[in-house]
Amino acid sequence: MPKPPRSVSKKQKQSRNPEATKAKILAAATEEFAQYGLSGARTGAIASRSGITKAMLCYYFQNKETLYRRVLQGLVDDINQAFQPINWEALSPRQALEAVARSYITFEISNRHHGMLWFQEAIQNQGRYGAETGWQSGFHDIVDILERGIATGEFRPLDPFLTAINILGVCSFYFDAHENLKYLDAEKNLLSAEMVEQQTEAAIEFILAGVTL
Repeated sequence: MPKPPRSVSKKQKQSRNPEATKAKILAAATEEFAQYGLSGARTGAIASRSGITKAMLCYYFQNKETLYRRVLQGLVDDINQAFQPINWEALSPRQALEAVARSYITFEISNRHHGMLWFQEAIQNQGRYGAETGWQSGFHDIVDILERGIATGEFRPLDPFLTAINILGVCSFYFDAHENLKYLDAEKNLLSAEMVEQQTEAAIEFILAGVTL
């Protein structure tokens, strides 16, 4: 009598699709690191969130520090990807700055763990791992836009470095501080499509009003 076919477990199927498995691990690790940071996160918890074994997690990412570095690098790569379609040279400084702000806000909406990851990185590691990702290049792109606008007379003679920092704050604070801000008005859903659209336009208007003559 022929033997019945052996059933293939879910974890066995995952092991045969390494890219899908790694994507699940990275998604789970992003949540865990955003909540607890590098020092507080546990690989066992990440494996559990991923629906895999801890041994499989270590097979793909060796250890917690390697996984943490990969999460931060992936985040920065995603930010750069969001800005890639923008042709800076073809736009005026005002248009380029508006495009940057809009793209960054859109990224914040789609990556709700972004702010907490960087917060944990700052307080636990003083930004050491984050500095390895090369995120600074995106910041200097904003500085370059501001310098170009100042040179052409389109922008006020502001400090480009400090202004770029303030622009990032305007774009991100609404989303990073949502869990506190939501108590300001219980009747408002700050993350609804309508409110996010209003905030996006208000932030861009605020930024442009602050830099233009």
